[in-house]
Amino acid sequence: MAKSKLRQSPTINAGSMADIAFLLLIFFLMTTTIQSDKGLAILLPPLEEKPKTEEIKILDRNLCKVLVNSNDQLLVNGQPMNVKEITEYLKKFISNNKKDPSLSDSPEDAIVSVKNDRGTSYKMYIKVMDHIRAAYNQLRAEQLGLTLDKYLELSRQNPKEKEMLDRVSKIFPLNISEAEPSTLGGAK
Repeated sequence: MAKSKLRQSPTINAGSMADIAFLLLIFFLMTTTIQSDKGLAILLPPLEEKPKTEEIKILDRNLCKVLVNSNDQLLVNGQPMNVKEITEYLKKFISNNKKDPSLSDSPEDAIVSVKNDRGTSYKMYIKVMDHIRAAYNQLRAEQLGLTLDKYLELSRQNPKEKEMLDRVSKIFPLNISEAEPSTLGGAK
């Protein structure tokens, strides 16, 4: 009679598996791209438990209404306008100082109200907001006697530059009001 030998099951080399797992980990770490957040840096007001219901009186001349419809057409204070023209118009509107009775009383009183249609493209929204901010940045740079590039390079980390930025921000405060989108023009 033949002797029955008990067969032992072959063992798997765990060292090789650890090497393979490590190589896969390195591969995925090296090939994966990490998305950085992109968007508009907008400072929102703090959330209040009881919102204030007091009515604020705003003169029509101090309010610049920017409307964008679902066809990405721009209307500024009731007048059709090209996106590229909005920066110069807003610079005149904001820095008017009661010169023109149809424009704002002062930079502190000037408010830019932006209202989009729900069908407005995101690209158009970004363009409009960029041009509005460009108007403020150009006015601030002119006030400081700097070029726009030099103004944009100023850092809040540097105490002297921070003081300059704070001073010019009080002269030309960023008064932008964004209304909730409507469906007046129809959705795309």
